Amino acid sequence: MANEDRTVLEIKDLYVQYNTDDAVVHAVNGLNLTLKEGEKLGLVGETGAGKTTLALSILKLLPDKVGEIRSGSIIYKGDDLVNKPESFMLGLRGRRISMIFQDPMTSLNPTKNVGDQVLEVINLHFPDLTAAEKTAKVDEMFRLVGIPASRKGEFPHQFSGGMKQRIVIAMALIAEPELLLADEPTTALDVTIQAQILELMRKLKDEFNSAVVLITHDLGVVAEFCDTVSVIYSGRVVEHGTVEQIFEGEDNHPYTKGLIHCIPSLSDTSKRLKPIPGRMPDPRNLPEGCCFADRCPFCKEMCTTTMPEPHEKDGHMILCHLYDPKEAGND
Repeated sequence: MANEDRTVLEIKDLYVQYNTDDAVVHAVNGLNLTLKEGEKLGLVGETGAGKTTLALSILKLLPDKVGEIRSGSIIYKGDDLVNKPESFMLGLRGRRISMIFQDPMTSLNPTKNVGDQVLEVINLHFPDLTAAEKTAKVDEMFRLVGIPASRKGEFPHQFSGGMKQRIVIAMALIAEPELLLADEPTTALDVTIQAQILELMRKLKDEFNSAVVLITHDLGVVAEFCDTVSVIYSGRVVEHGTVEQIFEGEDNHPYTKGLIHCIPSLSDTSKRLKPIPGRMPDPRNLPEGCCFADRCPFCKEMCTTTMPEPHEKDGHMILCHLYDPKEAGND
């Protein structure tokens, strides 16, 4: 029974909201997610779908007095992080779970050289190492991310955007975490540097056997890097499966179909892309039924009044009335 499923992270029925002066913003709404040891999971969805809020919730870094985990559980290696005190999280962040934040330009301290910023992680989590051992560990990590150790005395403004991202990755991985949360790590980079960063993350993931959650809106990046995909819409996982099931399978959630159709194709001679009409529902006032109903070309009356149940086949889950066997029998 031990090591039966190698589950690293299990999120159950998670609800997260932001309490503002004007309204309550429902950012994550009953989200479920499971991650295995060494798995590369892609979280995809439009801006505002709840992807970054989910990552911040895992690390309990939601804005103080504004962000609130209302209910649900975030179970990491048997510990429910929702109920853990800040002292426990301080030992977890950076050591067992690390995060690459969205913008490398603002993730680095402009007043400290980059070597000291990477060394800070070592000082926090490995205080018993000697000074020589700490220096050697920092130098080795710079080498792994493709930056000469001789540049560790330089400051962030002396590096390009891609080099800054490499330094942020070095900070995230130097403690050899079991779980890496990568929030749009390639968004601000050109395609050449983007490919280099993904290859670097793949190499380091293999070296440290870390599980990776890659947050992105770029389905091309997901297809290139990930093993499994969770499609998030309005704070819920509306489809989950392997990369093959999502991109090559016969069945998809209507929202996933819309995202895939938005990808430009070299063989398509049409002059316009095919965007998904409309916009996501207001998170301050979510609809009673399916959140995608207003934008869905297959919408039925029940979609506007009843939340669909998840339907799963061979590990491929779709949250949609279209795949309800009872409804299919009525068509």
